[in-house]
Amino acid sequence: MIKLKNKEPNILVIGDLMIDHYLWGKCERISPEAPVQVVAIEKETAVLGGAGNVINNLSALGANVSVLSVIGRDTNAEELKEMFFEIDVNIENLVVEEGRDTSKKSRIIASQQQVVRYDKESTDDIVMSSQQKIVENFKASIDAYDMILLSDYGKGVLTTVLTRQLIDIANEHGKRVLVDPKGENYTKYAGAYLLTPNKKEAIEASKIDIKDEETLLEAITKLKSECSLDIGLITLSEDGIAIYDDELRTHPTVAREVYDVTGAGDTVIASLGFSLACGYDIDKAVKFANLAAGVVVGKIGSATATLNEVIEYESSLNKSTSDSHIKSLEEIKMLSEELKRRGKRVVFTNGCFDILHVGHVKYLEEAKSYGDVLILGLNSDESVSRLKGPSRPVNTEDDRAYILASLEAVDYVVKFYEDTPYELIKAIQPHILVKGGDYEGKNVIGQDIADELRLVNFVEGKSTTKTIERIKDGHENNYC
Repeated sequence: MIKLKNKEPNILVIGDLMIDHYLWGKCERISPEAPVQVVAIEKETAVLGGAGNVINNLSALGANVSVLSVIGRDTNAEELKEMFFEIDVNIENLVVEEGRDTSKKSRIIASQQQVVRYDKESTDDIVMSSQQKIVENFKASIDAYDMILLSDYGKGVLTTVLTRQLIDIANEHGKRVLVDPKGENYTKYAGAYLLTPNKKEAIEASKIDIKDEETLLEAITKLKSECSLDIGLITLSEDGIAIYDDELRTHPTVAREVYDVTGAGDTVIASLGFSLACGYDIDKAVKFANLAAGVVVGKIGSATATLNEVIEYESSLNKSTSDSHIKSLEEIKMLSEELKRRGKRVVFTNGCFDILHVGHVKYLEEAKSYGDVLILGLNSDESVSRLKGPSRPVNTEDDRAYILASLEAVDYVVKFYEDTPYELIKAIQPHILVKGGDYEGKNVIGQDIADELRLVNFVEGKSTTKTIERIKDGHENNYC
């Protein structure tokens, strides 16, 4: 079960920044000037690319992110800084190099097919004065960070000399460095905590053809030894992630559907860095990274995974316990906002649910059918006693919450302590409010907040009160 809620590690990303720019349109004719398509542009989008995508992933997970890199003095740099501002990334350590082009890759997409890509960028190594400024900024701020990530896209920021200096400084300060490497010579990353090459990159760097467990072990131990790494690691696409410290272990992938692997490597290093910075050991961190990658490859294009999405995904794979579905008021408020941003229809209902019976379950199943996510507000023990009398509830609020959270129809349970769930409904702002059919013609608490009210008829003869009466009468009870 993922236990990374309310964790906000401070993470620094150093590497090649770029903007991924897309022009979307349709092609219905060929140019009379040349045998090329004429694309009528309908929309234009831009996202952070390169090391920026690692930063975007970290921000989505909830980290406090800072960036250290080199940009030019141009309009692309201003656009890049604005994009960082929108996700609250610290850019005070960005270094401006005169005459350098800030990288922007533009793609023209016609009817979902990429027609052409054109790049404006500088790929030469950054000048020595820029490297010195990066080192100065790094030394001045390193104590503020829990983790350092190097995202090398081979565009000239992470030169061999600079990379070695950064890793040495980090090690002197006891800071772990994770690297997404580039090229075939990994010696420039010597001393890092771990590298994240994929299988193809590992084959090229180790000169060992990985085709079975024996050659995988040979390659991963060679890279670990030659680069003086704490952990050897190779990502294996659909086969998961292999790690080696004292022994070889492969954690299988958990992707349910794969639509696009774009940016999956960025998600892996970001989620590894995030979870390790939060105190996970390497095995737990790799499992978390597999879950995050599973979310991302189920989306189209370069994507990110929020912590809530990863938790929800883990739950959908039956890898979480029921108590992970029990939320606090603050957690459910934030979760509801995120669900709505993702286009989910949120359904809310509430009740005591003292002794769970078939009537409850059918009621909740119908409530869930009205939307995508069902949030259940559960009366606390004190609230139930005020409503039902001092002999109730029979089951404690913790027991009731856990049992309800285990139901397939219920996505989240949140307790409330007032006589009515009005404040809870106000925090959630559900699309649909569901109550029992006995509220027909009555005023329902929260109906002024929800977009829609739905009433569900109870199953005839099924109620907690009647169940308790049967128990008292000594009759056989089929609902315990």
